[in-house]
Parts: sequence; C-alpha cells; structure tokens
Amino acid sequence: MPAFSRFLRYFMVVGKLGSIRKAAEELNVSASAIDRQVLRVEADLGIRLFERLPTGLRLTAAGEILMAAGGRWQKNLLDVTAQIEDLRGLKRGHVEIGVIDALAKGYIPRIIQSIQSQYPGISIGLKVLENDQVRLAIARGDVDFGIFFEPQSYKDLTVRAFVDVVLGFVTPAGHPLGQKREARFSSCVDEKLVVPAEPLAVCQQIAVLEGVTGVVMDKAVSCDHIQMITSLVTQGVGIGILTSLDVIPEVRSGRLCFTRITDSILRPMTLALCTASTRTPSHAAGAVLTEIENSFQQLGYPASIDEGGEAASL
Repeated sequence: MPAFSRFLRYFMVVGKLGSIRKAAEELNVSASAIDRQVLRVEADLGIRLFERLPTGLRLTAAGEILMAAGGRWQKNLLDVTAQIEDLRGLKRGHVEIGVIDALAKGYIPRIIQSIQSQYPGISIGLKVLENDQVRLAIARGDVDFGIFFEPQSYKDLTVRAFVDVVLGFVTPAGHPLGQKREARFSSCVDEKLVVPAEPLAVCQQIAVLEGVTGVVMDKAVSCDHIQMITSLVTQGVGIGILTSLDVIPEVRSGRLCFTRITDSILRPMTLALCTASTRTPSHAAGAVLTEIENSFQQLGYPASIDEGGEAASL
C-alpha cells in the first residue's frame, strides 16, 4: 500500500504537469524514480496511462479515469485522517471551502480569522470559483461545503443556511442617487454605468430588467470582476449595478452607497450555505460550518432600513 500511495502522488503530479522532469522538480525526487513507478503500474494494469509525445506526456483514457479517481482518493484520505483525529479528541484537521468571488473580501476573511483563533489546529483551503462551479465542487466532494447563489432543488445538496440578497445601484459617496434608499431601474438613464459581465450571477437579472423596462443603458465599462467594478465606481467612472452582498465593506466604511432597485420584476437572489447530501462533515468541517452558520445572516440585505429615505447601511 505505501508503494501504491507513492505512485499515486507521483502520478497525480505528472498528470497535472504533463512532464516527468517537471514533476521530479516539484516533488524533489529523481525523474528515473518517477518513471519506474509509472512503468511498473502500467505493466501491472496492462494498459498505458500516458501517451509519450515529443512535447511531453498526455493522459490516455485510462489515465484520465485514474486521475479522477486519484482526486477522490486523496480527498477521502483527508476525510479519514480527520475522522481519526476526531477519535483522538483533537481539534485538528483540514477543511476545504468553495465560495463565490463576492465573498473574497470582508465576511469570509473575517470569519476565517475568528475560526483560526478558536481552532488553531484546523487548516483551511479556500477555492474562489464561479457560481455553478461552487455547486459542482460540493456535489463532487472537492470541498466540504460552499456558499453560492440560487441552490434551487438539487437533490445532491443540503441547504444549511440562506439569506436574501438584492440588486441595486452602487454609487460613490456624495452622488445624488446614493442618498436614496430605493429607486427604479429607470433612474440610471443618462448615467454612465459600470456593469457586471458573464459569468457573474447578476448578469441574468440585469438582462431581464433591460428587456422588461426597455431602458437603454450607457455601459461605459463591463467587467467580470466584482472588486474591479467597485474600484471603478469609487474612481467615478460610473454607477455600478451589483448585489448588496458585493459591497458590504465599502458601504459600511462610507466609501460607497447602495440603493436597492425596486422594479417588481426583480426578486431577491438566494445566497446559500450548502453541503453534499451524501456526506457527513468531519469534526473539523462541522466546527467551521457551525461558526459560519451562526453568523450567516450578516450577509443578507437588512430587513430594517432607515425610513427617512436614507441609503441602505448594510
């Protein structure tokens, strides 16, 4: 078994890099040792795992199958290790979390800092992915849990917590539109706009608003990165259209204002914390999951906002 474990480690790196030489450099072992391991297992299986090309190695169909299985085995090994640590009563382990780009600032860094202070023995891996990729990562077991928009009714997922997130205009401090708590989509007419581009989840909602209202937007800039959009708005390039989730730190600090778009065609987007239905979280994952569940409502649009027409203070 140890020899096979060594082969798997070598094989996964060679498959990722497409080169025994590069794998040897990364693993700090000799290229001949890696080559011997690969050739031996190919002989045992009676099938090639790699095509030997002038430019390097390429996985065969059998190699692709083993590569996918290897990823699952490595994840399972981490789970087993965490379960053994549970039996020993230790607050240790590793937790993988998938999140969307909007969470890459503010809430997640803050909650991770809190978790690390409580559970210094737990290490955390964060994967910032596109919305649908977070869902797939949870279902495949690539992460222990994840946070993404619109979980819908997928049978392979369990929703542990959710909040409503709304669409709105994002404006620099002092902009007249930013003084309003709510506004219609038509308020952006004659304004230069900084708008989200695919694959950001809000694109579909903005497209629906355009189609239903007939408003022609002056799209000064389109961008697929939330932090860049907020930076462009801060610099006065134009008004942004984002969700309340996207700008929580900037609104709280007073750098930007958020004005909810109230057109009846819009509905809040559901942001959900999800796990895989078929997997029980390890002790470490369960501890981290509980911490995030307990503070998850902070991410929702506030149910109570100043009635005096003030912009939302998220």
